[in-house]
This record gives sequence, structure tokens and C-alpha cells, in this order.
Amino acid sequence: MNNKVFPLTKAQLEAVVDRYPTPFYLYDEAAIRRNARAILKAFSIFPAFKEHFAVKALPNPFILKILADEGFGADCASYPELLLADMAGIGGELMMFTSNETPVREYQKALELGAVINLDDSTHIDFLEKNARIPELISCRYNPGPLKGGNAIIGKPEEAKYGFTREQLIQGFVLLRDKGAKRFALHTMVASNELNPEYHIETARILFELAVEILAKTGIPLEFVNLGGGVGIPYQPDQQPIDYDYLATGIKKAYDEIILPAGLDPLGIHTEWGRIITGPYGWLVTRAIHTKRIYREYIGLDACMADLMRPGLYGAYHHITIAGKEAAPPTETYDVVGSLCENNDKFAVQRNLPKIQAGETDGDFVIIHDAGAHGRAMGFNYNGKLRCGELLLSPDGSFTMIRRPETVDDYFATLDLSRLRRE
Repeated sequence: MNNKVFPLTKAQLEAVVDRYPTPFYLYDEAAIRRNARAILKAFSIFPAFKEHFAVKALPNPFILKILADEGFGADCASYPELLLADMAGIGGELMMFTSNETPVREYQKALELGAVINLDDSTHIDFLEKNARIPELISCRYNPGPLKGGNAIIGKPEEAKYGFTREQLIQGFVLLRDKGAKRFALHTMVASNELNPEYHIETARILFELAVEILAKTGIPLEFVNLGGGVGIPYQPDQQPIDYDYLATGIKKAYDEIILPAGLDPLGIHTEWGRIITGPYGWLVTRAIHTKRIYREYIGLDACMADLMRPGLYGAYHHITIAGKEAAPPTETYDVVGSLCENNDKFAVQRNLPKIQAGETDGDFVIIHDAGAHGRAMGFNYNGKLRCGELLLSPDGSFTMIRRPETVDDYFATLDLSRLRRE
């Protein structure tokens, strides 16, 4: 069992809500820093290690700055994500740009910021040269196809739209060298939220073997391999977190067996983890405002799927606790739902929980755990819903609003209402 702990007591939370009404996301800075340091310590057994935090997981420059302070870089997938990383002081080769079907403007911005471009397709070599330039350091994304089994979340690699085939990759490195590239890297991403460390160790072994093959067939020594993301977190209480030391040791064993004899040492080991970095250290804090009893019993929250879409989109499990009732017996069975006009707007289905009191101002606080990655980031405005804000709990116990809630004015800001009035 892993404990699902919220960092505030009910009394402390009530004081926060007096200033910042629910719903909101809360992130624990001290816990994120501890986690970052644990990762760096475990992977210090490699000659060179770099984590490029996946900006898509939590695209907030305040969080990115915390991670930059701990020595992390950033992995970006769009123009705005490049700007967010730049705001946080992450630039140059600490920034990777891993995109697909990429517009010229985004390649140009990545080059301007000195980011390492991670090409997704062989045709983008000529596209990049024609519309921007071939940089000195370039990475290519590998899709192993049937050689690597996907997991249930991301699907089979051979059905994914991402990456080069093996043959395209080897030809692509030669073409890039002919066009002026001098430093080379290899990347893959084949899983999402995978808790089995052996899966990730196998991925490393595949990339190491491919690095040796590339050297043998092209004479090109890789500078680093990027193992991608996909390391999971234990959303359910009966799951166990990844053991960083075990994972690092397993990858190092493969490194010693494959990379050392090939003369590729020192080869950099890079990752682009997101979920495992911040996921367990963020919570969606909501209030129960309605109850409903028909064929089932429902608890209606002041948050909805627009704030956290993972349960509705994937059927994903997020643990729920009730502030002040953490030790209370789960005597009731509820569907915990939001106000979106969609029947899949459910944070939990037939979940056993303590008795919940509902009310606009005196309803229980419902804490949705493990929401620190792919939570607020995936929010949307369907049904005219306004996305909630984000708070940061600092190590000294103070709170900072690092993103305010959206307003109606925000929702209408992109409409040219003057044209409507003239008509």
C-alpha cells in the first residue's frame, strides 16, 4: 500500500479557501524538490544524466523554474511550450523540442533558443533544411514498431504516428551528417504511465543496441540517448512507486554490457519524464455542493471534467479523500461528478467513501489525488466552463497563486464583439 496524503489539515485548508475559493490545483514545492533530488541521486551512477521535464505535463513557468533550480531541463512540443521553458530560464541544450507535424515557425523558434531538435520523421530533414537550417546537434525519434510491445495506455508502437523506422533512422543520420550535422542523439517514447521497471530497462537496452548498430553501419557515434518518458505513478493505493535506484541500476547494467564494449562510453542518458516528477505532488481541491439520489447516489462538485479530464477520457483512477474524514469508514457508495453536460463527467464511479456533506459554503472538501501532471494542463472550455487556478505551497508554508482562475472576460477575449455590434 502507498499512502495518499494531502499536505494540509482541514483547518489549514479552510484558511486557504477563505482567500482562494475552490476549485483549485495545489502543488507541493518541497515534495517536488525532494523527488527531483532523489532522481538525480539515483542516476548519478551514469557518466552523464539529464532530465528534460515534459512541459506538457504541467505547463507552468513557476514549476519549471523550481525544476530548473534542481538542474532539470525541459522537453517542449509546441511554440508556447518553448516560451514557457524560456521564461523559466531553461534554454540551449537543456531544452529539447520533440514535436510532430511541426510548422516552420516552431522549428525556427527552437533553433533561436538553442534547443535540441528531436526530429519525428525522415521527411522533416529536408523540410528543416529548406525552411530553417540543420543544426550542429540533432536528435531523431525511433519507433521500434513490432520489436517493442506498447502498453495499454499508449498502444502498439507500430500503430503510433511517431518516429522513424529503423531503416529510415540509419539513412536519416547519414543524410543529416551530409547536410552538416556534427553531433547526434537518439530518442524513443513507447509507453505511458508504465510502472514495471523492467519495461523501461528493456527500452534502454533496445536503444543501446541500436546506438551500436548505428555506429557500425554509419560510423556515427551518438552523444546521448533519450529514453523518453512514460514512467508511471501509483494512482491506486495498492500499487507501488517505481524504485529509482532499481531502475537506474538495471539501465546501468545494460549500459555496461552494451555501450562499454562498443567504445561508446561516455554516452549521455537523458529522459523526458513528466508524470513521475510532479504527478503525486499535485491535488485538485474541490467542494461538494450537491447530492442526488436516483438509481445511484451522486456527489456533485464545484469542479468538473473541464478541470480534470483523465477519469472521463480514459476511465483513469484518481484516489479521493475527504478533508477531515481521512480516517472515517467508507460507509457510502457514490458517483462523484461535475457539472459538465456530458455523462462521462465523473471523477469516480461507485466509489466507497465516507459520508459526504454537500453545500455551497459548508460542503466537505473533496481532495482528488495524483493530479499534478496532465491535470490542469488538459483542461478545456467546452460548455463554457472556466478552468480553475493553481496554487503553490512553498517550503515555508506560504501559498502563491501561480495561475489565477479563468474569468468570463477570458472566455470572450478572443471574440471580436465589435463586429457583432456593428451588424
